[in-house]
Amino acid sequence: MNILGIDIGGSAVKGAPVDTKTGKLLAERLRIEAKGKLTPAQLSAAVAEIVRHFRWRGPIGAGFPGVIHGSTIRTSANLSKRFIGCDLAALIAKAAKTRGAVRVLNDADAAGIAEMRFGAGRKRKDSVLVLTLGTGVGSAMFFNGLLFPNTEFGHLPCNGHSIEKDVAASARKLQNLSWHKWGCRLGDYIRTLETLVAPAFIIIGGGVSARHEKFFKYLKTRAPVVPAEFLNEAGIVGAALYAGPAK
Repeated sequence: MNILGIDIGGSAVKGAPVDTKTGKLLAERLRIEAKGKLTPAQLSAAVAEIVRHFRWRGPIGAGFPGVIHGSTIRTSANLSKRFIGCDLAALIAKAAKTRGAVRVLNDADAAGIAEMRFGAGRKRKDSVLVLTLGTGVGSAMFFNGLLFPNTEFGHLPCNGHSIEKDVAASARKLQNLSWHKWGCRLGDYIRTLETLVAPAFIIIGGGVSARHEKFFKYLKTRAPVVPAEFLNEAGIVGAALYAGPAK
């Protein structure tokens, strides 16, 4: 079954059709840069452009960087606050002008689903923590392949702000941190998560995972840590898988 996957992020909206039997993109993804904090109107325009680009008329899955209950957005830390209370599935369906099914979920949960089905977490039956490092920090927890949704560990409080302000990939660039300093800071954060949830296996995704050799050596975690296999395509693939037939 082919499904259009859409990954809504702090810096861009990305989409591509996905073969849900293999987890492969059926075409090169389209990336639309966000101008400032993305608003519902801007998202609608981006979705419409992606749908036109791929001439899409079928089902759609989308991941959003916030807590999703059903199809309603409950938090929006790095995008416009206008999203809070929005029915994301209805917004996307209207923008796409489709009567096909639209399913939505947290973006890190989507990335985790891709990694657990076809990537670094496939066949694992123990507890797995997936972290996505980008504009913010997304997190997803799995046990025996089953998702516990909306963990949002990137928003643990630290000195009056969310911890992601210190450990996201964007923080390294904004604060001009060396790989060593940022890696040690990230390692401290992950060890805190190990105290809270004690994962048996950790997967780190986001674009920065392609450069994992720069910082993995500084993490010093109890659980094994591996880079995500899908890199920046994980959110697209996972959103499509979530919208596909149940496994």
